[in-house]
Amino acid sequence: MQYASIYHILNLVAQGSLSPEEARERLGLDATRDALNGLTLDPRRELRAGMGEVVFAEGKSDAVLIAAMEGLAAYGPVLASRVGKARGELLSARFPDGCLWPGAKLFALNAPARFVRATSPPWPQQGKALVVSAGASDVNVALEAFGTLCFRDYDCGCITDVGVAGLHRLTPHIEALREARVIIAVAGMEGALPGVLAGLTPAPVVAVPTSVGYGVGAHGFAALSTMLCTCVPGVAVVNIDNGFGAAAFAAKILDRSGESG
Repeated sequence: MQYASIYHILNLVAQGSLSPEEARERLGLDATRDALNGLTLDPRRELRAGMGEVVFAEGKSDAVLIAAMEGLAAYGPVLASRVGKARGELLSARFPDGCLWPGAKLFALNAPARFVRATSPPWPQQGKALVVSAGASDVNVALEAFGTLCFRDYDCGCITDVGVAGLHRLTPHIEALREARVIIAVAGMEGALPGVLAGLTPAPVVAVPTSVGYGVGAHGFAALSTMLCTCVPGVAVVNIDNGFGAAAFAAKILDRSGESG
């Protein structure tokens, strides 16, 4: 957005002919076109939608990925998701001040301290948002959710390997789970954990099926079906392996309830 446009919007606010909320909406419509790399970046998305644009690394060429990161970094912190080993090496070489989190497949520029600390365990096991994984095989998806919330600097925790094969493992965490404002439950196999958590706690539960499981698990469709069919109220389900989507949903719950940060 050109300086003259921003000045005009602020002038309208000063004159009283435009409310601050309307000005925020207008400023949030800014877009940046990179014709060389075929990108139309949305750097003001956070103003408009409450959560900034995140760069999905898979499927992009090296040049496009770097251009997207550079373009968004001009406006503030930027996060890339689904950053595999090769892309992690590429981004680390191009942005040596960035922070790579291999386990979560995340790469961040100008990340808050909460994100940097979270790249190495132990992770906090309480917070306004809690990410809970059923098995150790689900942890990468859980960390994508946890890392996204950490990048947004939310008060969040991560509890791993407490699935229904040994429900007693949840016992030490019941108090923290009941104090959380939102829970993200990540599970593969039969995907029973979200329903269990929703039956034990007052918080809304965001269920994330993972593609972990044996043959009949159908790459996560069995877990997805279980979560969609749960008889426990208060469960919302996102796509298979979509830790980022679960974090975005949880963030909007926290923002609307005034529980962010």
